[in-house]
Amino acid sequence: MERNNLISAFSQLGKIMVSLGKNDPWSGLQLGLTEQEYEKLNGLISRQVSFNGWFTEKNVRQSLLAIGSQLDEGQLNGWLAAYSWSTTPKVVLIIMAGNIPVVGFHDLLCVLMSGNNAICKLSSDDKTLLPALMEAAFNLEPALEQRVSFAEQKISGFDAVIATGSDNSSSYFQQYFGTYPHIFRRNRTSTAIISGNENEEDFVNLGHDIFDYYGLGCRNVSHLLVPKEYDFQAFFKGIVVHGDVINHFKYGNNYDYNKTVYLMNQHALLDNNFVLLYESKALFSPLAMIYFHYYDSKNDVENYLEEHKNTLQAVIGEGYIPFGSAQCPRLDDYADGVDVMKWLERI
Repeated sequence: MERNNLISAFSQLGKIMVSLGKNDPWSGLQLGLTEQEYEKLNGLISRQVSFNGWFTEKNVRQSLLAIGSQLDEGQLNGWLAAYSWSTTPKVVLIIMAGNIPVVGFHDLLCVLMSGNNAICKLSSDDKTLLPALMEAAFNLEPALEQRVSFAEQKISGFDAVIATGSDNSSSYFQQYFGTYPHIFRRNRTSTAIISGNENEEDFVNLGHDIFDYYGLGCRNVSHLLVPKEYDFQAFFKGIVVHGDVINHFKYGNNYDYNKTVYLMNQHALLDNNFVLLYESKALFSPLAMIYFHYYDSKNDVENYLEEHKNTLQAVIGEGYIPFGSAQCPRLDDYADGVDVMKWLERI
């Protein structure tokens, strides 16, 4: 199987994902699916919330649109030009997280586009979407079906491991897979730097970085760096368009719980009725909360980022990732800053 065949198949899959992400009607057989196959995927998308309460139809479609938009032929060719193709395929076990829909897609894409084969261990929180998407890919390129499998029970016959999980699960990964070539990912989160020069549109976009997927992704902003004596009025005005998050029962429960706990302990909060702001230099804030702290100079910012570089996934703000782009990483924007494709070349 040649890389060009894969590029063609995933480019077509990208068109399907974009169409589903936009909730467009079936546009004909040129999409690569029959109407029945397309509507089957649509039905699965609408049912995800019954499998995982966080996976609303809006969130699932947003994830498919973000991923599918990266899969056009030009972007795939440009990304892959820097990497070799393995003529002696290895089998890579991918242990996937389930915090946002099809979050493990990029790891699978890397393994396949490097010329290797994949065994996917899906999270119980996200176990139906990726197999359904890959079934569509198998129809587009039948040879691909021999390169991908999904495992539920005991797993064997692999040469290397990519595992994504929490700090708690990292010890499990080390115990069972530490002797294999591996990439183990632990808890990470993201921060945004406010300069004081932002306009309302910037804060609307920053709201996406905070609230998309209800803040559950490692690329979601959980902490703000703000200038000394910063007035949050403009920030609150800009993010108000995202206030509907409070109507999600799980998010709303977290908001109510954290507000009660912090007020009972007499902690001062900034509150706009759907998110809580609390002054702290800590990077990881509870769900429905954002930590923030004041900085005096650019050096303060740089020192903070350096101090937390091993737990930061993305930095948002002027001179960094643009506001509103946190959840749309490029193909070469690798999780934890580890170039998966280069690593695959070495296994």
